[in-house]
Amino acid sequence: MDMANASVGRFLGAALAAALLLLVTGCEDDGAADAAEGGATVVVAPGRPGEKARTLTPEQAARERPDDSPNAADHAYVRNMTEHHRQALAMSALAPERAAAEGVKRVAERIAAAQAPEIGAMEKWLTRHPAPAPGGHDHGAMPGMATPQQLEELRSAKGADFDRLFLKLMTAHHEGALKMAGEALAQGNNVAVEEMANEVVATQSAEIHRMRAMG
Repeated sequence: MDMANASVGRFLGAALAAALLLLVTGCEDDGAADAAEGGATVVVAPGRPGEKARTLTPEQAARERPDDSPNAADHAYVRNMTEHHRQALAMSALAPERAAAEGVKRVAERIAAAQAPEIGAMEKWLTRHPAPAPGGHDHGAMPGMATPQQLEELRSAKGADFDRLFLKLMTAHHEGALKMAGEALAQGNNVAVEEMANEVVATQSAEIHRMRAMG
């Protein structure tokens, strides 16, 4: 999907959804005023930047709202990012007992506080939009995932050694998440998935900056 066209379509879809079923009273637009006086419900659809708003009937608004049905990229992102987040939580859970630096412990706390609710949101999305999982998918092949050997090293490390390894692995983990989110934003079609991916980009970009400063 072309990202520019997708963004415009999503903007219009969000605008129409936000304006849906707003009763217009005293509007300067003649058609809207006539409809309001007749007791009809109309929708005010904000225009693109530099364009005037339009008044539509609910039926017209429904027809013009773009289809944001989830596609394969949306399903793949949510399914994979759920597993990606679970590994981050497992790594972060080691920090309270094994980290030496308070800064590392705080980063781990923030990761857990952000990603646990995101897992819940993604699981709810998958329940609402079920799709068969592809057979034989290797979650370890996802960008940024730590290998079993790296996870074992992290579990065995303590103090400053843990801090260095945690920051190294978690920075790579977050960079992988940004790549996955970018692919979802470029290829997906669902507005909710777009919002989740944007949240990952915002949150994890900031955390990468903090971890690099600490390392």
